[in-house]
Amino acid sequence: MPLLSVPDLLAAARPGALAAFNVIALEHAEAIAAAAEAAKRPAVLQISENTARYHGGVAPLARACLQIAADSGAALTVHLDHATSSELIVEAVELGVSSVMYDGSTLDYAENVDSTAEVVRWCHEHGVHVEAELGEVGGKDGAHAPGARTDPDEAVAFVAATGVDALAVAVGSSHAMHTRDARLDDDLIARLAAKVPVPLVLHGSSGVPDEGLRSAVRHGMTKINIATRLNVVMAEAVRSVLAADPALADPRKYLGPGRAAVTAEVERFLHLLAAPA
Repeated sequence: MPLLSVPDLLAAARPGALAAFNVIALEHAEAIAAAAEAAKRPAVLQISENTARYHGGVAPLARACLQIAADSGAALTVHLDHATSSELIVEAVELGVSSVMYDGSTLDYAENVDSTAEVVRWCHEHGVHVEAELGEVGGKDGAHAPGARTDPDEAVAFVAATGVDALAVAVGSSHAMHTRDARLDDDLIARLAAKVPVPLVLHGSSGVPDEGLRSAVRHGMTKINIATRLNVVMAEAVRSVLAADPALADPRKYLGPGRAAVTAEVERFLHLLAAPA
């Protein structure tokens, strides 16, 4: 199926939220595509700047994800996640990626506005959707530092000043959580959704329990990013296979079960987020 734009996928996901899953290895991308086909739900394949660095550049994994998405019967797109480098954004767009998340959250507010607006201008000239993050000044984890919260009025001003198409907001989640006990501020989500004129994005969703995610969607969250949870289930499956057969050496024999575990978890999330009721 031809790649769709993020706005098209957001519309296709309603009344639920659009689920976006981070890809680290080829097996992640294959699992996400298979799950989206099975669930008959749209999804986003995301490649972070850190993952691009791990692979020595964005091109190998981006090309693979673009091909997997094109070959899939599901409605998919490929997104560059948490990019801090404009050069990386340009490279990804030239490869065919049509959506990027520029992360200027560690900058102070004025610098974040200026750098984000510059990225938005270039991306819009090339037909690319831009997500950005309004972070805590100086926060190591940006908008998702523990205790950080997005101010609705500041978010409105940020969107107006930058022209971004979607905004990642701080409402109680945190990146890289292995436990699922984060508590989101649903009242803040509702206030942000009422004021901010672009879709709201939740990062750090792996640490939020199922009902917390469903409640966030009910209160106005429209894109849900999931990464760590997929790595956890893949690692658990791989460990189980290797523990059962310590002499096993063929990666296909343990990565295959890992991929299957990710497929099942992605499909579960897609059904979970399909409707907010």
